[in-house]
Amino acid sequence: MSENWLKQSVAEAIGTFALIFVGVLSISAAGIVGAPGGLATLASIGLAHGLTIAVMVAALGAISGGHFNPAVTFGFVITGRMKPATGGMYWIAQLVGASAAGLLIAALFGGGPVAGGTPDLGRGVGVGAGIVIEAVATFFLVLVVFGTAVDERAPAAVFPLAIGLTLALGIMAVGPLTGGALNPARTFGPALASSHWNNHLVYWIGPLLGGAIAAAIEHFYLMERKPARRR
Repeated sequence: MSENWLKQSVAEAIGTFALIFVGVLSISAAGIVGAPGGLATLASIGLAHGLTIAVMVAALGAISGGHFNPAVTFGFVITGRMKPATGGMYWIAQLVGASAAGLLIAALFGGGPVAGGTPDLGRGVGVGAGIVIEAVATFFLVLVVFGTAVDERAPAAVFPLAIGLTLALGIMAVGPLTGGALNPARTFGPALASSHWNNHLVYWIGPLLGGAIAAAIEHFYLMERKPARRR
């Protein structure tokens, strides 16, 4: 592995670790300390995830592009903006970072808080509906990634906040229905640490499908036909 690949892997692992660490604790921390009535709200959970992505993209985007999400990486691979081997390396780094965060929280506080922070389908939401909901929400996320961070016509300074806010909005919209993962790693790491594998394939099929469609629409239709700024 070249030094550049190693740096990219470390950046992707750190960013994904941060997302899962903050994301799980934003849901479960109040319960860990027995805060009366709980402190977490849907808005606070959404903003915790979104702000984490925004600052991690700003801090590490120059190194790896700041994917921190297999669905984003998949969009880059299917549009030819990233080689499959590099995409596989990104996936491994993202899943390692996510798993490390989940395992750390489980080691500190047990598997219960991690399971509580693992996305799952809400009551009355079927697998098919869950896949569609996750696909649609991830479609918007990847559309914004390509429209702000990849398309060179967009202002370069706006993309970390735009991506973070899109994630926050997605979680606030669909969180009660699916947990609002929009990211296979967001489910995989906590599931591995807590053995909470309920409906796990929903969080791979939906985000990968939605991300692929958004990337293809942006790359092949909406963006100008010239090389875009490398992330």
